[in-house]
Amino acid sequence: MKIEGRHAIAEALEAGKTIDRLIVRKGIKDAEGNRLIDEAKARGVKVQFRDKEALDRESRDGRHQGFIADITDFVYCSLDDILSYAAETGRPPFIVILDGIEDPHNLGSIIRVAECAGVHGIIIPARRSVTVNETVIKVSAGAANYMRVAKVTNCNDAIKELKSRGVWVYCADMDGQEMTKTDLTGAAAVVIGGEGAGVHRLIRENCDGVVSIPMFGKINSLNASVAAGVIIYEKIRQEAEKANG
Repeated sequence: MKIEGRHAIAEALEAGKTIDRLIVRKGIKDAEGNRLIDEAKARGVKVQFRDKEALDRESRDGRHQGFIADITDFVYCSLDDILSYAAETGRPPFIVILDGIEDPHNLGSIIRVAECAGVHGIIIPARRSVTVNETVIKVSAGAANYMRVAKVTNCNDAIKELKSRGVWVYCADMDGQEMTKTDLTGAAAVVIGGEGAGVHRLIRENCDGVVSIPMFGKINSLNASVAAGVIIYEKIRQEAEKANG
């Protein structure tokens, strides 16, 4: 798998990901670029210098910034791994479940906001969902290197398992209870639906509740990654309010 761009590669190095090869545009002389090259060499990464045209041919979108890396494919975790990590942090589990997100830009953005917000892990289905690929890693600005992502055969089974272990599960949908009137504190998971179909009926029925984001304009829906960010930070707001009495 390839990742492109200085920041994404720097984050991969910092996270200890296995980089098989780093391709660098000939003539890189700026301090940031040289630091990245030195860091890669210090970690035993094979560094190759190529003309810009060679990097352009290998690049997916031409935004490589002079750096392309071949890394070991993304390693998924299990639901137990996420819950164990939550226990290690000493905080109630905070999980995001993605029901059929197919746009890698949406997944990358969700991973980024989730990592920034301290979400313990993300669950995606093995079918009808984008995987953590090069585009996702780049869009996440390196956050994918730190986020635990579990790929499950059946999201409904994962939801049942979470509920059996004391995690309240809410799905986001436009006809739910307003999120500010729903108690999202404590052990919780939030289900975000796909770009077109939204949350599937069976998954919705298995959730403990349905929450909605207040809408005041003529458009009554948000991009999946934006919706995820809004609800994630509403939970954080409620936690802070509760902690402060």
